[in-house]
Amino acid sequence: MDTNDAPVRVSAALIWRDGRFLICQRPPHKARGLLWEFVGGKAEAGETGEQALIRECREELDITVEPRDVYMRLVHRYPDITVELTLYNAEIVSGEPRLLEHSALAWITPSQIPDHDFCPADAEILKRLEMDFTRGRERG
Repeated sequence: MDTNDAPVRVSAALIWRDGRFLICQRPPHKARGLLWEFVGGKAEAGETGEQALIRECREELDITVEPRDVYMRLVHRYPDITVELTLYNAEIVSGEPRLLEHSALAWITPSQIPDHDFCPADAEILKRLEMDFTRGRERG
């Protein structure tokens, strides 16, 4: 069976603080190493998307998050895997992000998106963030 036929469910967090959102840089030894992404990961069997998000944030950054609504959902095909990515608006309810798995983390504004090389699956999300940010600034 082709791995592209069975999407892997991935949950990720869009976490805002003071007008900036959190991104993490993948470790060099992993697929898509050193690219930037939203914190999160694959759902385990029997986990809801929200449960996976809470577990992944604890494992990767030692924080507890509260998932809110879904910001965006998409399917992306890489050569080695197809992911069904759900990005949740989320809030840190305890802890301060620290690196347990990633190479780096950063809090950026949507205008700083072009300064970072992101995983291809995040491209549509990043376009929407930039558009939402631009619209908000025009109204403000």
